[in-house]
Order: sequence, then structure tokens, then C-alpha cells
Amino acid sequence: MPPIRIHDFTLSGHAHRVRLFCSLLGLPVELHPVDLRAGQQKSPAFLAMNPFGQVPVIEDGDVTLGDSNAILLYLALKHDPARTWWPEAALDQARVQQWLSAAAGPLANGPARMRVLKLFGGAPEARAADLSQHLFDSMERQLGRSRYLASQQHPTIADIAMYSYTARAGDGGLSLEAWPAVRRWLQDIEQLPGFTPMPEAPQRG
Repeated sequence: MPPIRIHDFTLSGHAHRVRLFCSLLGLPVELHPVDLRAGQQKSPAFLAMNPFGQVPVIEDGDVTLGDSNAILLYLALKHDPARTWWPEAALDQARVQQWLSAAAGPLANGPARMRVLKLFGGAPEARAADLSQHLFDSMERQLGRSRYLASQQHPTIADIAMYSYTARAGDGGLSLEAWPAVRRWLQDIEQLPGFTPMPEAPQRG
């Protein structure tokens, strides 16, 4: 199987979720780093692949696709014939979609936003902190009654979409001490065969 080319930025949680899922699926990949600081994601060549100018982007044969959650869905449908990562039943799909929406909303604007401000400079934002608290409270309630976010039996792409920025919440100054079920869930994900961790970010001096 030819490798899937991932246009990647190492410190991006959005990019990590795609690398992680490829690794869990046992798919060969070819990483192509994108220099975000130099604005490479806004170049004409990159915008031709993803008009939003964001990583990650994958190239899989003649398929070029951006948006990490869309990529997770594509990979699950193409490379998971057992349909565990993206279930077949309508209600199960809806439950996964709820968490994909959370990944694109409160996760991105809460923990991920706090991480960006901490790592790359910026004043703390009360809204990001409030969103983070509410999100982790919601995850704690769900994970208190279910092993995974959208399924009792097995992980889905909901868990992959939510993992990276939750795991690196500490980069943004967030402690997960108050959410034991969330910490248990992170450990469960980290025990999956093929797991690859979200890299630690260098701290600002």
C-alpha cells in the first residue's frame, strides 16, 4: 500500500489526531512538515490543497483532503471494514458526531486555545478557561458512565478527535486533577495497539 502523505505540523493537535489514527489503523504514512511560522500554509500551492490554509492535509492516491475530523471519517470508512471506529447504526453515528462537534467547538476554543496562548504568546482568555472547565465537566460525566466517549465497548473516531488537546491540556496551564474519569480515559487510549503520543511542546523561556 502506498503511504498516505500527511502535510503536518508536529505541535498541532489537529495534525496529531490524523497521525495517531493512521498509526492505530496500521497505515503507512509519509510526513511533509509545513512551516506555519513562515506562512507556508498560506502559499498558493498549499491553498490549492486546502483553501482554508490549515493543517493537516492528506494525499491518499488521487484524494486530497483537509480538515482533521473529515480526514478521520474518510480513513475510518476506507480502512476499517469492521466499522468500529465509525459505526453503522444511525444513533451510534450521531453520538460520534456530537463529539466531533465538541472537538471543533469547545475543545478548539477552550483547551487548544489556551495551549496556543501559552506556547506562542498571548494574554489569558477567560472565555477559553470557562469553555475548558465546562468541556471537561461534560467529558467527566460521560466517561463516568461509559468507557469511551461514544461507545461502551470500543473507541471511535470521537475519542481520537478529543484525545490530543485533552492529553496536552497541561501545555495551556490546565490540570486534569479534578477529572479522574478523563484521566482514566486518556490512559485507555494510550494503551491501544499502535498508539503514538502527542509530542510535548517546548516551553517559553
